Amino acid sequence: MTQTVDLVEIKEKLIEKLRPNGWATKLKSYIQSSDFDKILSELYNLRETGKRFTPPLKQVFRAFEECPADNLKVIMIGQDPYPQIGVADGLAFSCGNTLKPQPSLKNMFEAVEKTIHQEWPTYQDPNLTRWANQGVLLLNRALTCEIDKVGSHYDIWDDFLMYVLDILNFTSSGLIFVLLGAKAQELETIIGPNHYIIKASHPASAAYTKTTWDCNDLFNRVNDIIEKNNGITFKIDW
Repeated sequence: MTQTVDLVEIKEKLIEKLRPNGWATKLKSYIQSSDFDKILSELYNLRETGKRFTPPLKQVFRAFEECPADNLKVIMIGQDPYPQIGVADGLAFSCGNTLKPQPSLKNMFEAVEKTIHQEWPTYQDPNLTRWANQGVLLLNRALTCEIDKVGSHYDIWDDFLMYVLDILNFTSSGLIFVLLGAKAQELETIIGPNHYIIKASHPASAAYTKTTWDCNDLFNRVNDIIEKNNGITFKIDW
């Protein structure tokens, strides 16, 4: 079987996986393009040459698979998937594969507990599928990362991410973009004036400096915007 046939099959399967939550319609033209062929070919070539990456291909698009397109409210953008083997699960910051929160996620949970749920139990599920199912698109600047090499795949995914932002800019309004860290905040000028932008440092920065993460009260601010726009009491259950 030639690589071309393989790519066609992979793309058809991906479109079918994206169909139930409504993303197939939005992403189909890009997935069927030669630009997406280049992404898939590069990932397969890296794997063939022994340069392993994370998450595995079957999980790379989970952010879209788990977030209903017609219920999209928040686009949370970070930096890279966790670079360790077997940790990243396709949802930015989520640790659904291991169920052991990484330092970034621990800082996020601490911020949620401090700003919203002061009386919550100390355990929170490291699998963030529940956030995605409520309309939070959990993306990174790159959807993959070479093992132990942060920032290694930005060039691979930059064109795709620009396409996603263009689609959201021109087909939606009132979305809330949460940009975590300098790399995500480079996208600020691309986001249209018909959307909201909330910025905060990347939660990993606090892990490195062993300080408390300044979340800029983003979890409450997101819910305040959602409630204001809907005119009813509706909030993301963080």
